[in-house]
Amino acid sequence: MSNAVKTIGVLTSGGDAPGMNAAIRAVVRTGISCGLKIKGIRHGFAGLLEEDIIDMNNLSVSDIIQTGGTILYTARCLEFKKKEYQEKGAEICRKHGIDGVVVIGGDGSFNGASRLAENGINTVGVPGTIDLDIACTEYTIGFDTAINTAMEAIDKLRDTSESHERCTIVEVMGRTAGHIALWTGIASGAEYILTTEKYHGDIQRIIAKILDRRKLGKKNHIIVNAEGIGSSTEMAKLIELATGIETRATILGHIQRGGNPTCKDRVYASALGTKAVELLCEGKTNRVVGYKSGEFVDFDIQEALAMTKDLDPYLFHITHRLTTK
Repeated sequence: MSNAVKTIGVLTSGGDAPGMNAAIRAVVRTGISCGLKIKGIRHGFAGLLEEDIIDMNNLSVSDIIQTGGTILYTARCLEFKKKEYQEKGAEICRKHGIDGVVVIGGDGSFNGASRLAENGINTVGVPGTIDLDIACTEYTIGFDTAINTAMEAIDKLRDTSESHERCTIVEVMGRTAGHIALWTGIASGAEYILTTEKYHGDIQRIIAKILDRRKLGKKNHIIVNAEGIGSSTEMAKLIELATGIETRATILGHIQRGGNPTCKDRVYASALGTKAVELLCEGKTNRVVGYKSGEFVDFDIQEALAMTKDLDPYLFHITHRLTTK
């Protein structure tokens, strides 16, 4: 493998996701094994603009594969949407000898990576987001851990919901994408799964189903609600008022972002981080890596950003099969 780059910078941007540290570790150690220098850029693109850049070696990433969060920290940077700051970021890269950058994050982060590529810095994006909302890949770093965290929480909530013969609304993350709600709803046996893509506000239909199932002897009811639907607390009030059944809302929030990554998130993140460095070593730029049809693949960033993604139609189909009376 011939080195097309000599120094690689790695950063995490946007929301954190369990497994990001595994990807950082893979970037650092793969780069060093290829004879490259590695620099960590802390606090994402905002840190790049502030020149918050550190040297990294094998020891820098020792004992981090099992930890959640990101040792490089993360931030959102609205400034980087402006051309002048994109050019400044590229100049800072050159100042520090960085001729290749691995950007770990979501769609917004990939836009920033593409802008760096336009300004002469080789870039590869690695999909890191718990929302699974990047269209070019069937896997994103952190999704598996997030759905397992949510599933375990719902399992516990069902115990108390059964004890009190209660209806429980569990709000999971997913402002514009319902993948977490869909997967955790199926995995936890939820009676109702509400996603931004498919739910159209028909609360009366849900109320009618709850009443019908209570007549049949159903003692507890679990509703999994994607955060983009609206207030779970207000929904709980409406259901309780209409049914007379005690109804409580639990918002899982940012616990879905934290915790030790699952085996899958550690392994796949390691593979994606490694592939990103290998692409840079091959002289490729403006790429994003992903997982598709059983293989780790790569796409042009702009091509990837132009793709669209909906909920898995078969998974959504089976929710109707499994939640019939």
